[in-house]
Order: sequence, then C-alpha cells, then structure tokens
Amino acid sequence: MNNSIFKFERPKNETIMGYAPCSAERVALEIELKNLSESVMDIPLIIGGKEIRTGVTGKVVMPHNHSHLLATYHIAGEKEIQMAVDAALAAREKWAQTSWIDRVSVTIKIAELISKKYRALMNAATMLGQSKNAYQAEIDSACEVVDFLRFNAFFASEIYNGQPLSEDSNLNRTEYRPLEGFVFSVSPFNFTAIASNLNMSPVLMGNSIVWKPATTSILSNYILMKIFKEAGLPDGVINFVPSKGSVIGKEIFKQPMLAGIHFTGSTSTFNLFWKQIGDNLSNYRSYPKLVGETGGKNFLFVHQSARLDEAVIAAIRGAFEYQGQKCSAASRAYFPKSMWPDFKALMLKNLNEIKIGDPTDFTNFINAVIDESSFDNIMTYIQKAKESNESEIIFGGKGDKSIGYFIEPTVILTTNPHFLTMEEEIFGPVLTIYLYSDEEYEQTLDVCDQTSPYALTGAIFATDRAAINMAMKKLRYAAGNFYINDKPTGAVVGQQPFGGARASGTNDKAGSSLNLIRWTNARTIKETLVPPTDYRYSFMKDEICK
Repeated sequence: MNNSIFKFERPKNETIMGYAPCSAERVALEIELKNLSESVMDIPLIIGGKEIRTGVTGKVVMPHNHSHLLATYHIAGEKEIQMAVDAALAAREKWAQTSWIDRVSVTIKIAELISKKYRALMNAATMLGQSKNAYQAEIDSACEVVDFLRFNAFFASEIYNGQPLSEDSNLNRTEYRPLEGFVFSVSPFNFTAIASNLNMSPVLMGNSIVWKPATTSILSNYILMKIFKEAGLPDGVINFVPSKGSVIGKEIFKQPMLAGIHFTGSTSTFNLFWKQIGDNLSNYRSYPKLVGETGGKNFLFVHQSARLDEAVIAAIRGAFEYQGQKCSAASRAYFPKSMWPDFKALMLKNLNEIKIGDPTDFTNFINAVIDESSFDNIMTYIQKAKESNESEIIFGGKGDKSIGYFIEPTVILTTNPHFLTMEEEIFGPVLTIYLYSDEEYEQTLDVCDQTSPYALTGAIFATDRAAINMAMKKLRYAAGNFYINDKPTGAVVGQQPFGGARASGTNDKAGSSLNLIRWTNARTIKETLVPPTDYRYSFMKDEICK
C-alpha cells in the first residue's frame, strides 16, 4: 500500500534557450527543421490508443510557403466521434481511480520529455506548421508547455492538501473527484502550449478527454499526442479526433455524459457552445462545466509621463510578435497628442528595420499569418481603413499571399475612438492608434473601458503614480491581465495567471489552481467516531434547578 505523501516545491520556470548561431540548441533545431521539411507525415486519429485512418483527409502546409506539404491528416466523422466518446468513458473509471501521485508522475514525465528529448522537434513543428520564429516557438512549445505541466502538479498538490478542520469527535475531509463523464477540449492554432494544457489540466485531475485540435496546428499537436503516450498516459484518456466543427459539435453536445468543455477560440464559437449546452440541458447527467478563453481587443494606453522608448518597443512587440495572432496581442492604442510626433518617428524607425519572411531565416521578426482565410479577413479590415475618411495608414498596409500569407505590420491612425478597427478583433499584425488631448486622460480611460466588449489584456505606460492608480481604477474590469509599463503579451505560468472576462471568456486563469479546481467535483466526507444513542438534547431534560 502506498501511503506516502508527495510534497512538491514550487517549480522554477523553464529557462528560455537563446538559439545563437552555432549553439547546441540551434544545431539540434536546424536538424529537426530539415527532417520535417523533407518528409510528409501521415496523421491518423487516435482513439482508445488505436490509430484510425478514415480516408477522408486534409492537408497541412507551411503558412509561409503554402505550396510545401508537411502532412496529411485524417478527418473524423460521426462514427469516429462516437468511438472517441465511448473510449473516453471506458477509460474514465480506471483513470479516475488512479492515485494522483501516479497521474502526476505521467504529467512530470511529459514535461521532462519535452524539456529535453523532444524540445527541438516540438519547436521545429511549431515553427513550420504555425509559422513562428525560433524565439516564439521556444517560449510556447517548449517553455510554456513544460511550465504548465510542472506548475499544475504543484497546484494540484495544494488543492488536495486543502482540507477542512476536524474535531475530537469527528473526522472531516474533502475528496476532489474528477467530473462524472468526459471533457471535450477544443484547442486553437496559435499556441501549442494551450493545446497541451487544455487536455492535461483536466487529465491531471482524473478526467478523460475527447480532443478536437485546430487543423492548422495539427502537426505539433499530433507530436504532443505521441509524447503523452510515451510518458505512460493510458489509452483512451485522451482521444485525438481532428474533425469539422459542425460535425463534432453535433455529436458531442447530445452526449448525456458530457461533463465539461475546455475551450480556447473565438467568442462566437464559445457563445454557440453555450447555447447548445442550454438547448440540451435536460439530457445531461450533470451540468457541464464550461471553461473558455475567447477573443480580445487588447489595449496599450500611454500617459504623458511615460518613457517614450519603452512605450514604442511595447507597442511593436505587443502588436506584431507572432503576427498579432496572440490572444493577448495589442490591437488598439491611446497616445497623448503631445507625445505623438516623437513617438511616431521612433516607431517608424524601428518598423522600417523589421524583416518579414520564412521562420527558418532566423533574422526574420515577422512570419506568415496562419492561412488564407485569416489573410483575407485581415486585409479586409486594412482595406476598410484605407477607404475611410476617419483613418489613415501610417505604416504597412500591404499583403502578399502568392508564396506565403505575409502581411506587413500595419499601423492605422484614427480620429474616431470607436472606429471599426478600435472595436473589433482582427487577429493579425494591425495596430490602431487614437490620439487624445493630454488634459482628457481620465475621460479617455472611460472611452477605453467602454469601447470593446472584450476584457482580456491591457497595459498602461506612465511614471506618474497617480496616473497609474487612476488607470487601475478606471480600467478595473477592462482586462483580466493588466500590465504596468510592459507589453500586454507574454504571461508566464506561475507568475501571471492568464484569462479575462466580459466577452473574453470565463476568466478561470490558466496556469493556476483556479483552472485545475474547475475539473473537480468535490465531495465532503464526515465520519462521526462515537455517534449519539439518544435523540434527546440536554435542554429537554425535565429537571428543577435548586
């Protein structure tokens, strides 16, 4: 009998490797880039541990070179989706009864495999399949994946140790059971780490999964799935089912044992999920738990006391790293008119130095957007800005999809704080700037708060503490992650738990115990050691006081 108690120390974040020319990590990465580029992978479904090939396939291409085929993947239909649900439910009971120490050992082993053995492969797959430069891949598919796994093990130990008080006459405890049913996870293209965490956080707490990966990130996600298997995750605990959203949704939402949804994606899709859950509510064994991180219209707000150079770099990195395709990317900015001439000059100087192209050219800062649909959508917004008398393009504005889906970093200046590109999520390398009068700082904070339905991230740049405190007060609900003198991207697991409210999601803070506890179904147990043997209480005694 294993009656040991594991005590996890708070982990340290994974060290970011530099990939300098001729470094060991650079050489290893270049080998994997070459290997993946010279092969075409066949990606099956994985259901109950078995590889299934439906014969209905899709293509995985490089976004920066869309004529280059990286892989073909098989697409699940209704039959395969039901098989995945059955496999998840079949695996559920045994996994739920597995000691949490055994579950956490699998989790930590996955982290170790990715940190060392598969680091270069994971980064190469993310670079080629999702068009990330080496640094953006490193902080995602290596560091953040590993951090989620290690920190979640620590947070789980804290949850399980959170027990109620007991008295001499009774013993009390809380049992953090897994959910009763299966969890449906839907992962996005933009972060390999999110794909890992959407699955492994419920799995760590004893749940089983039906996983729909984004087909535009399926190369790195399939490699993740194989690493899960190598680390000892039992068959059927995670079932990998690439499918069309309309097909899988129809099958999943009618399942009586649907216990939860772990989602990152668009607000409109999450709203649809919520509605479909409501429409089927009477069919479910339990109320399904919905955990979602959705859209954002993230802001950068500059006060007249800000340091110019810091604000410029934050705007460039916050808006244009990974082509503005981060959930947290800055896409609207507010600048005092007095600072604008100097800010504009310094920003344009930096933007003119930025290189755009293939991520295997390590000198490129910006790469391609994910696919043609995204390219066309972004260019539509840019075209509307060009045609409007309320806006002007002050940098960029051009795109070319002949070889890859490349769009220049684009800066729009608008005279209308409610202009289309100040309010709607674009998910591309587009930053819209509104200039406000210096004396209207407080009023413009109100405008910022009321402009967008989203509330994911935001940043204030100022050295005046009163101005910072004013922004903190006025923008209290405008962002779930609020940054002071830093770009609004780059949340680090264990340091800045991530998530927002309003139309940006349920704010269950990935990278914290708040997220993990959502995948539990608590049971409180009381044991009375010496039960009473008389129904009467002492006040009921018929005695006369003398």
